[in-house]
Amino acid sequence: MDAFDRLPDSLILLIFTSVSDVKTLIQCGLVCKRFYSLVPQTESLLLRIDRVISSESDSESLLLTLFKSLLYFLLPNPGTSRSARRTHTSPAQILSHFHSIRQLRIELPSTDHELGKGTVLKWRAEFGETLKNCVILAFPLTTQNSVDTGGDDPDFEVGLKRRVMWTISSLIAASVRHYLLKEVINEHEEMERIIVGDRDGEGVVVMEREGLTEWREHGGDLMGYEDRSRTVVPCVRMRMRHDTRSDATLVVAWAAKDGSDMAQDGDLALKAFGGGEHEEAVTGLLKSKSYLLEMNSF
Repeated sequence: MDAFDRLPDSLILLIFTSVSDVKTLIQCGLVCKRFYSLVPQTESLLLRIDRVISSESDSESLLLTLFKSLLYFLLPNPGTSRSARRTHTSPAQILSHFHSIRQLRIELPSTDHELGKGTVLKWRAEFGETLKNCVILAFPLTTQNSVDTGGDDPDFEVGLKRRVMWTISSLIAASVRHYLLKEVINEHEEMERIIVGDRDGEGVVVMEREGLTEWREHGGDLMGYEDRSRTVVPCVRMRMRHDTRSDATLVVAWAAKDGSDMAQDGDLALKAFGGGEHEEAVTGLLKSKSYLLEMNSF
């Protein structure tokens, strides 16, 4: 017996939790029987998904090919039920070998859309059974000296439409990511926190313990449209602020049924971006004139 074999399981699990990367942990599970039995007990995980591949696609990335082969080794006898119908790109399938997850982070591929071209677009959304709140920050890569002062200015209407489209785009992206989590949440009742972001750091979906409990109790019948591609965005109230000098925009949206005090929107904005590189911009925008809007469910 070497020195490493004398290490207690609790210390090895602490090391695995520090590693957190699912790909690395699956590889560790192939080292020896002891690791094979301990890896599934890891409580904090980071799952990086390099790209989404449809079931009809014949091409596979190196990472996903590795996932497929390792999962086949770890799960040699998959059932014919829901697990068998999943592709190897499914987060639920990849995580099915782990049964003690407390904290989970999922990193999706970089976003690929033209809506925010030339603009830095950041958002953070909190969910339970459905959307609780979403904070959106957008500003151009190059400052334009346009003055956005009122409805009589044609530039105001163009700018307002652009900001509304940023808001809708962010809410849809958040609802798609929330729907992606449905099987993971249902199959891991021990989970206490889950974060879904993307490689560019554009948007983040957060579900805390309270939201996860709410989902399990009430979320099953509120999944979304018949195409089952995303969760329905509920009716929301929004406070929009815009700084004419920097052309930066801050939108704080919350579910209308939540009944939150509108005065708390500043707290939500600072919770989303406070302590980071955009804190100064958000603090400045909170002093700007605000506009209240409402948006129907979609």
